Amino acid sequence: MMTYSIETNVNGRPRAAEVTARDTLLDVLRDHWDVFEVKNGCEQGDCGVCTVILSGKAVNACLTLAVQANGKDVVTAKGIGSPKEPHLLQTKFVEHGAIQCGFCTPGMLTSAKVLLDQNPKANRQEIREAIAGNLCRCTGYKKIVDAIEAAAAKPES
Repeated sequence: MMTYSIETNVNGRPRAAEVTARDTLLDVLRDHWDVFEVKNGCEQGDCGVCTVILSGKAVNACLTLAVQANGKDVVTAKGIGSPKEPHLLQTKFVEHGAIQCGFCTPGMLTSAKVLLDQNPKANRQEIREAIAGNLCRCTGYKKIVDAIEAAAAKPES
């Protein structure tokens, strides 16, 4: 099978890989680059746990071909902030108990980050719409929406 060379930046770090035309971004992130904060859930685009930011847009890594990321920036939940300097969204998720088991958290954070980058004063309805593709079994979404709303109420300077 024919392979393609791809180069991208993952959380600001240059990455390269040889991939086939069928390899998904999820496969390459986890299997080639050990980026395990991007979860593997349904592999059908239904659960949102693999959501990453690809050149400013929230995408399901399981539905995105790796070759589509060539030359682009990929940001995961780890790239949003760090333990020493967490992003406001990460802080609000902790403060509001929006994490629970944590399986959906990376996808929720990346989806919320894209929303607030595009609409810093998003209201509850806009927040619900932005995270609609992300499934959570633990929180019932209220704590997650509360956390994102709190971040929207106090944008970072």
